[in-house]
Amino acid sequence: MKFGIVGVIAFIIDWGILNILVGMFHMHNVLAATISFVISLIFNYLASMKFVFKHREDMARWMEVVIFVAGAVVGLFMNDAIIWISTYGMNHDAFNTQHAEYLLRTNVGKLVATAVVMVWNFAIRKWLLDDTHTHAMNRLRSAENKLTAEELEAKWENSFSHRLGVWSLEHTPKGWQYPDLP
Repeated sequence: MKFGIVGVIAFIIDWGILNILVGMFHMHNVLAATISFVISLIFNYLASMKFVFKHREDMARWMEVVIFVAGAVVGLFMNDAIIWISTYGMNHDAFNTQHAEYLLRTNVGKLVATAVVMVWNFAIRKWLLDDTHTHAMNRLRSAENKLTAEELEAKWENSFSHRLGVWSLEHTPKGWQYPDLP
């Protein structure tokens, strides 16, 4: 639920800025999409880390940031590619000469890009940042196939996410650790 609310707000920011830059300032749609995506990404990061994903004790904060940024870079490339494809074949100056059609096609491309990137972001963040997915998957099992608490713990300890988190803690440079608080 929180992921969806943060996503909707980020989309409104992204879509609004994109339309202002393309609609009012006649900016090229890929450049405008990049600017609007990055601005909404900053909001999305801050809101996601505050309200959606909790810091995991088994993962260094720098690794959380790396995962978020790496996923975002892939999402940005997907976003920009879909936006570019949405107006492919139009005149090179279509953002001025065919403005209404250009804006419409850009918005259709943005809707498609939003859906694709949303699925990507949810999957990668759920897989690597959220430590509850093992329990969530167990809830989907039928009663006779549910894992015991010990089996869930073993599955978690063997998961890529947990091993990556432990690795990140072991490879955190000295001085980067947070001091123990009383």
